[in-house]
Amino acid sequence: QWQAFASERGWQVIVPWTANTGPAWTDIGVKALEAVLQDAKKRLRVDEARIYLAGQGDGASQLFYAASRMPDPWAAALAIEGSPNVAIDSNRIFGANTSLVPVLWVVQSSEVRAMAPLRQKLTAAQYNVIPQGGQGFTVRAALDWLSEHTRPLFPQRIDCETGNTAFPQCYWLEVTKFDPALQNDVLPSTRVQPGAGAYLDLGGFGYNPSETGPGVLVGWLPEGYKGPLEIGDRIVSVAGRPVADAQDYIQMMNAMKEEKAAGIVFERKGKRKRLETRILLPQRPEMVTARVQAEHLSQFDEVQIVSRGVAAMRVEVAVPWAPCRITWNGT
Repeated sequence: QWQAFASERGWQVIVPWTANTGPAWTDIGVKALEAVLQDAKKRLRVDEARIYLAGQGDGASQLFYAASRMPDPWAAALAIEGSPNVAIDSNRIFGANTSLVPVLWVVQSSEVRAMAPLRQKLTAAQYNVIPQGGQGFTVRAALDWLSEHTRPLFPQRIDCETGNTAFPQCYWLEVTKFDPALQNDVLPSTRVQPGAGAYLDLGGFGYNPSETGPGVLVGWLPEGYKGPLEIGDRIVSVAGRPVADAQDYIQMMNAMKEEKAAGIVFERKGKRKRLETRILLPQRPEMVTARVQAEHLSQFDEVQIVSRGVAAMRVEVAVPWAPCRITWNGT
């Protein structure tokens, strides 16, 4: 459905099927996405300043993660519906990384209120999200918006944060040695704060966060699932508390403070069943991060770098900037 509109502009559309690459809200998925992009650059004529990221529904959920985890390639990103909740709960997305990647989030008018708390979490962490009401918004309008943005090959100012040495690149700067002992209060974390992230010990299940009630509808189960749920089940009560809809379920689980035994009630083919399980809390990864801000000050012929948690880095100086002085944390 995008091909015709893209062809009008001479654009190429690449769809990395997640069945082969893994979902882009995982680090493996983001690395696979990077490999797909590198392969496309070998086979197609690619304008490095005009590479865009787009996703719809579940793809939009993954986009929020990928745009922050690997911001370097993208001039802008477009999320149509979907929810950033999965990305936020990963504890691995940082608002600073999107400072040069505006993310347009198109949400149906009926979903604006439900998604407001998530949007507030993103903006509080400086995530560069731009909300857009979906009514009357077309694919052509979306591509018009994307085309307004280009990626400078050497941005004057960059800002990146990571807790994983597998993601050391920040445009024209690469961290080559991390050291969490090197603290710097000038650079606080821009982590998008997750909720408690509590989940039911039922083997994992997926659902549409925008789905209406009653309860939360099980819409997806992992391959080889051996738990007690079936697709189409509705979880209508957790620990004796009724579940109104998917958003109510999310808020309930994010409010959990401790692991404990709990009973759930679910509906299957019109009949209600009770099941004993546990409420679990996730082990949060990447509690310690590194962050780098760097800026080329043309009036002083200087590149200024401020970092936290970084012991060594490689800096690529743009030809028009040279010769120039490089200062790092004032040295």
